[in-house]
Amino acid sequence: MNIAITPKKTEGLERLLEVSVPVEEVREREDRAAKRYASQVRLPGFRPGKAPAAMVRKKFADAIRQEAIESAVQDAFKEVLEREKVELATQPHVHELKFSDGQPLTFELHLEVRPSIELPRTVGFRVARTPRLVTDDHVREQIDSMREQKAAWAPVDERGQPGDMVTVQLATADESGTTGDGSEYRIVLGGGQAIPGIEELIMDTPTGSTVERAVKWPEDFPDEAQRGTTKQVKITVKDVKRKSLPALDDAFAREVGDFDSLAALNKTVREDLQKDAEREADAQVRQKLVDEVIGANPFEVPPSWVTQLMQAYAEAYQIPEGEKERFEREFRPMAERQVRRDLVVDTIAKREKLEATEADIDDRIAEMASKRGVDPGQVYASLQKAGRIKELERSITEDKVFSWLKEKNTIEQG
Repeated sequence: MNIAITPKKTEGLERLLEVSVPVEEVREREDRAAKRYASQVRLPGFRPGKAPAAMVRKKFADAIRQEAIESAVQDAFKEVLEREKVELATQPHVHELKFSDGQPLTFELHLEVRPSIELPRTVGFRVARTPRLVTDDHVREQIDSMREQKAAWAPVDERGQPGDMVTVQLATADESGTTGDGSEYRIVLGGGQAIPGIEELIMDTPTGSTVERAVKWPEDFPDEAQRGTTKQVKITVKDVKRKSLPALDDAFAREVGDFDSLAALNKTVREDLQKDAEREADAQVRQKLVDEVIGANPFEVPPSWVTQLMQAYAEAYQIPEGEKERFEREFRPMAERQVRRDLVVDTIAKREKLEATEADIDDRIAEMASKRGVDPGQVYASLQKAGRIKELERSITEDKVFSWLKEKNTIEQG
């Protein structure tokens, strides 16, 4: 295709090209489109495909021209990619499209290209591996959490206090100052489920009683319109339940798992926490190694990839529309780092031939099946149905890349 390409921006990953398509190229496409319309359309007084070409061109002039322009732009785009030898990071954008009779078709093509990453330095780094020390307090906190899960709630004939679970009927006055029946809520006092003023009102109200008074909303309330406002609130406390933790003894250990004694439970909890600490230390080593590689090998990342990742996380976290701008502003550095990390892993995996093979995937699935005591085919079918084979492949590749990085660099044990 005989087009003219004028570069307007050639540095970095964002490229801007001005493309000019000769008027003859567009006319040729208009002729083809007109012939197709003439062979297919039905006009009054003529059999299908027998209407005069001039009449067809006049009646469908806008559609014919639009089809010709779209065809010319698509073919020109293909020609640009072939001539410029670029690998796109995302779909291109067409701007400033202009076409008038007797003039060439012109437009600006905005491209974002994939970065060319070399990573000349990936070895010779020193990073520290420092597992978190597991203390008696950590073990105690974990067991206390297990006791909380096994706690029993028993009714008490007292006013509620922090830690109690209360069932209340709560009504807030409307704009006219009227409080209706409201709705029933179950609230754990002190858990941040209600604003402080309402919790104070609940704790001042005896079980079975109804109290109504003005409550001030906090200045940091999420809804700006309600910050610092005072409203009439009516509370009926229906019941109060207090939590009773199970005794910390051998019977509790047997209840939470296959443990002969409290000592056995403590031992297992400590071992599990230590394994978590080791995994956390390994994850930190991976992060430090990637940071070292990124720091020694600066490169640009496609802005569209960062934006796509931020949008995916905003959707996963169900960020409200009104908060997306703030979320993306705060999350952008993390998203950019994640894109850099993935590019580092992909580059090393390709260069060092560390990508997961089918044999690697089969071995990992066999390992998973062995741990679950099921057939490998069953595990594979389950992963395939859930669309997680690619995820598994990625995980294996990352493991191989980080094993390679750890072999090539110095990991100092803290």
